[in-house]
Amino acid sequence: MDKELAQQMAVIGRGAVEILVEAEMREKLNDAAKKGVPLKIKAGFDPTAPDLHVGHTVLIQKLKQFQDLGHEVYFLIGDFTGMIGDPTGKSETRKALTREQVLQNAETYREQVFKILDPDKTRVVFNSRWMGTMSAADLIGLAARHTVARMLERDDFHKRFSSQQPIAIHEFLYPLVQGYDSVALHADVELGGTDQKFNLLVGRELQKQWGQRPQCVLTMPLLEGLDGVNKMSKSLNNYIGITEPPKEIYGKTMSISDDLMVRYYELLSDVGLEQLQRIRDGVAGQPGGRHPMEAKKALARELVARFHGEAAATRAEEAFIQQFRQKELPADIPVVRLDTGEPVWICRLLAEAGLAASNGAARRLVQQGGVRLNGERVSEPDVEVQASGEVVLQAGKRRFARVGFG
Repeated sequence: MDKELAQQMAVIGRGAVEILVEAEMREKLNDAAKKGVPLKIKAGFDPTAPDLHVGHTVLIQKLKQFQDLGHEVYFLIGDFTGMIGDPTGKSETRKALTREQVLQNAETYREQVFKILDPDKTRVVFNSRWMGTMSAADLIGLAARHTVARMLERDDFHKRFSSQQPIAIHEFLYPLVQGYDSVALHADVELGGTDQKFNLLVGRELQKQWGQRPQCVLTMPLLEGLDGVNKMSKSLNNYIGITEPPKEIYGKTMSISDDLMVRYYELLSDVGLEQLQRIRDGVAGQPGGRHPMEAKKALARELVARFHGEAAATRAEEAFIQQFRQKELPADIPVVRLDTGEPVWICRLLAEAGLAASNGAARRLVQQGGVRLNGERVSEPDVEVQASGEVVLQAGKRRFARVGFG
């Protein structure tokens, strides 16, 4: 595999759960490069609610990565499938939306997704364009291409059938219509959450039946919410809404754990693969890693800037820091300046700030859990602190120092 192809695969595979089939993906990418023809990348979204949260943007972020690699992105709004109601993961028949509700929600989706995607490089399509012109005979012909036995292989249908819960006939149409969308668009790649795998594979099967080269399938994880356990959901109040005020987005991002921060960076951030590795190293306490607190602030800034602009991100960060200081810091905190642009070992920083008698004493203090950096406990004595801006050190319960760099 040449270097450019390997780099594309690394970007495409970032955060992904599964690529089906990887060898086919490499082949498609290679063919696209040789012919100078971009791949058609499809992801479908049913406009079932007016507002999105960042969990919804995991797929949109992956679309942007394909877009940045030069491929053609199709943002498919399921105005037809939205009126069926996606049965995925549901224990009962989903209430279908009216045409008016679907169109109203679809308009807000268009506005929100272009905060991430380049509107000049995105093709927004509605699946009613081809499904709405199908006759009853055409729809029966589509239904004839799949069996009930195959449908019942799908986990949620199988559970409902086994527990004798109703399955409406129209629900079987949903995977078929989603699959036919890929036929209509001649999709090369379709993205979806892990819960959509069955539907995505139906698309591959239907394309084969229509004599098309089957699409590759890329599944993305369902993003955990702020609790780090459950899927992000408004009903569980563990979400970051992309239309929320900047202060809310910033503050909620700062509340997540370091491990969850890495997950959010993988799935939501624009940082490159090398920077991402530095963030992983920082959380793992590896030398040269980026300090988790600084990384988290950068992530919060990035998300606010994406949805509200750079100026709003700056104001949100200033407000958060001010709130933190008012809550945590004494009025007479000493200020220390270090004239360096290189990362500084945490133990040396403690000694320079007068919070430890020596590097050795500082190391013991960290190992005992008595050191905080910007309010976050430092768990490893080998952490290096990025020499930018200002940090707040705390040793024990009552000893503080503010360290500025440069």
